[in-house]
Amino acid sequence: MSDDVTAPAPAEVIADAAGPLPEGVTVPMPPVFDDIEDERRYRKEQLAAGFRLFGRFGFSEGVAGHITVRDPEHPDRFWVNPFGMAFSRIKASDLILVDHEGNLLHGSRPVNRAAFVIHAAVHQARPDALAAAHSHSLHGKAFSSLGVPLDPITQDACAFFEDHGLYSDYRGVVSDAEEGKRIAAALGAYKAVILQNHGLLTVGRSVAEAVWWFITMERSCQAQLLAMAAGTPRHIDRETALHTRGQLGGHFAGWFQAQPLYEQIADSDPDHVN
Repeated sequence: MSDDVTAPAPAEVIADAAGPLPEGVTVPMPPVFDDIEDERRYRKEQLAAGFRLFGRFGFSEGVAGHITVRDPEHPDRFWVNPFGMAFSRIKASDLILVDHEGNLLHGSRPVNRAAFVIHAAVHQARPDALAAAHSHSLHGKAFSSLGVPLDPITQDACAFFEDHGLYSDYRGVVSDAEEGKRIAAALGAYKAVILQNHGLLTVGRSVAEAVWWFITMERSCQAQLLAMAAGTPRHIDRETALHTRGQLGGHFAGWFQAQPLYEQIADSDPDHVN
């Protein structure tokens, strides 16, 4: 997120949305771990659940698309989906581990070359980004062909106001390390980047945050496409858009907004943790 607005603390986010909490009332908070193995298991389960959500939202397009999360013990390594496996079937045990050079360190299936090239560059350029998500979702790739940023025309879109980049140098399927670096440069310090003629990419300090930004950005692209087809959308003024981004666009807000979706996966797809 750019530095124009300081993201509120978790308690402020909750109070702003739900009002002051009565004594004894609590809300979910991101877990904190003392044990590396417990944290690794949690991150992998969150990643598997993220793929199930991508499958449920219809973000799969053949073998394209990937979500990654850093290993808690080795930050120069990341967990990712096996190449060619359906999002809706991925379990924590299916995930593979690769390093920034593309070496397969855990798992028996290959890694998508584009996943390695893009995500390795993003993770190297953004030490703060624990997770990254990319897919060829329908409205995201349709919107990306316009070569323009998202406009602040809805409350949800304001989460990305002046907080997403545009990569306009499409050169085919990403297979070159230098292109991965150019994508990372276009992402910069933002939470997301529109890859022109390609799709969307989002990052977060948790898997749930990165997944939420992708889902809501995809739907914001859909909303803008619909609005543009119907007429000329009216923009929210900059001051209000920045204020709204401060309310909705912080790291905790991203994590928290994903929790209802993650609860649905926990109920409907309990096998994702296997």
